[in-house]
Amino acid sequence: MKMNTGKAHPVRTLWLCGALHALTHIYHVALMPLYLLIQRDLALESVEHATLLLTLMMLAYFLPSYAMGALADRLSRKKLLTAGLAINGLGYIGLAFAQDYGWAVICVMIAGLGGSFFHPAATSMIARLFPASTGRALGLIGVGASVGFFIGPLYSGWRAGSAGWRAPVLELGSVGVLMAGLFAWLAQEEPPRTQPNERKIVREKLFATPALCLLFIAMSFAFGLRDFTGSSMGSLGSLFLQNACGFDLKQTGMALSAIFLASVVSNPLFGHLSDRGRMRWTCAVLLVSIVVVGIFPRVPAQWLIPTFALYGFFFMANYPMVEAALMEAVPDAVRGRAFGFFITLAGLIGNLSHWMAGNWVKSLGANAHSTRAYYPLYGQLALLLLLSLLGLPCLHAIRKREKPAPDVLPDTAGHAFRDPQFK
Repeated sequence: MKMNTGKAHPVRTLWLCGALHALTHIYHVALMPLYLLIQRDLALESVEHATLLLTLMMLAYFLPSYAMGALADRLSRKKLLTAGLAINGLGYIGLAFAQDYGWAVICVMIAGLGGSFFHPAATSMIARLFPASTGRALGLIGVGASVGFFIGPLYSGWRAGSAGWRAPVLELGSVGVLMAGLFAWLAQEEPPRTQPNERKIVREKLFATPALCLLFIAMSFAFGLRDFTGSSMGSLGSLFLQNACGFDLKQTGMALSAIFLASVVSNPLFGHLSDRGRMRWTCAVLLVSIVVVGIFPRVPAQWLIPTFALYGFFFMANYPMVEAALMEAVPDAVRGRAFGFFITLAGLIGNLSHWMAGNWVKSLGANAHSTRAYYPLYGQLALLLLLSLLGLPCLHAIRKREKPAPDVLPDTAGHAFRDPQFK
């Protein structure tokens, strides 16, 4: 990976972004083991009120994404990342002191709002700092997400067992605020987006033509189907393992965490490989994932955890590759808005899966304890993942129509820009 020399420290900024990525996703999963404790402590009528807290947090996370992308195109991305993590952590700190449900709702939505700063700003920033190896760079910060998804429920469940649910929430929130300060101190500010002798490429409009807008919406919807399948593999997988396979909570947690442990290796690996052929590597990992999803309920119980790991190894690796392709398909001046628009559509579609997975299992009735009853459900998920491949030609078409100018930073201008093979 080419890196800037002298006083600039893009690699340090890369790892700091990975740490922010980890904390962002820790906050998304840390409440999962705490539902029953929150229900009892806040005297809620049912556990659905506790689970609704996470749903509201994720709505607050996805809905402002386009607005956050617009800010990322106009303001300092470093400052936005700092502010977002600080707000995210403060929301958790406030939740730790919540005395009633209304207070808790406000705090989780503040936390979700803070989290919405991350992806539009960080993805645009890393693509700007590493124009010649964007896939590898985004794959490396993707390791942070894997670590966060793995650590979040493990830490909060372990800590709450001895100190109650408020202790891990307060501690994780405090770590976020401290990390925001560390990022502000150590992370590199981006170089100016246009140089004196460079052609100015700033555009007022996100989409130059209506055709580009339609292509972008189609691409976002297609990858929303991908996100729906990915989220369902967690929610439906948890219910399948416990209802039909006799897994206890500890075994179920180990199975789900296997998805993210495997992606610690595959995210940077495939991200790096994709810098030599973005579309074909993305297509390859998704095709393997389709097969694994389709056969998953037919796998013997003793092989389910390794199958989850195999699925995570390939499926999770598609995210940094798709994000790198998206960043290379649009000009730097609109990258924040483009990613914000994308994550709003795709994320909201994917977030429906948690509710729908519960309804699916409820509709099975007594058959929920039979593995055969899940065959059609996983077949449908595999079909949705297959349909999501339609997002790749849409993304390729966007790149051909946009033809963005390569981003060459001042101190790397002497090196040839390596344009990945978009095929």
